[in-house]
Parts: sequence; C-alpha cells; structure tokens
Amino acid sequence: QLQLVESGGGLVQPGGSLRLSCAASGFTLEYYAIAWFRQAPGKEREGVSCISSSGYSTNYVNSIQGRFTISRDNAKNTVYLQMNSLKPEDTAIYYCAAKVDYSDWCDYGMDYWGKGTLVTVSS
Repeated sequence: QLQLVESGGGLVQPGGSLRLSCAASGFTLEYYAIAWFRQAPGKEREGVSCISSSGYSTNYVNSIQGRFTISRDNAKNTVYLQMNSLKPEDTAIYYCAAKVDYSDWCDYGMDYWGKGTLVTVSS
C-alpha cells in the first residue's frame, strides 16, 4: 500500500528551525516528484515547495524563498523540508504529496498525500 508519512513537526520559537521528513512506504520515490503543502487555520491549503524526481529542479513560493530548502534522498526513500528563520505565519499543518513524473520539472498537481504534521511557531 502506497503511503507517505510526515514527521518532524512541533513547537518552535520565532527564528528557530525545524526539518520535516516525508517517508514513503510501499513504493520507491525514485520516479516521483514531491511537493510540500501547508494549511494554516482558516486558510486554504497552499503549495510551498516542490522537487522533481531527479532532484534537478526545485520550486519555492515567495513567502518561504531563502528560508526553506527542499531536498531528497532516494536511497532513504525520503524527502526533507529544512525550515529556517521560522515566523508565526509559518504555523500550519504541513503535508507532503507525490506523483509519478519522469521530467526534470515539478509542479503542485499531486496524486498521493500524507496526513500531515503540525508546525507551530510561537513564543
């Protein structure tokens, strides 16, 4: 059974860092593009970052540019989102999602979803 499991969320003070992980089970991530999404309370879900299956291409939404870094380790079947300089407005449930994509590009149209991990940025 294809599963994506997010971990690494928690409570952090403004300016702090967290690293989220997205681990795949039941399939290999090698041929999948991966994206991270977030949904803040009372807001719609938004795509924040994606990475192509090869890792060649990445994309970031403007609000996290320069603070977050997406990466993948296909040997570990895991994708990461390193989040630095966190702000209260980054508080949200973070989801990873996947789709088969052999191209060197990524976008936010995904087929498989994890259940999310909560990130709370507060003093």
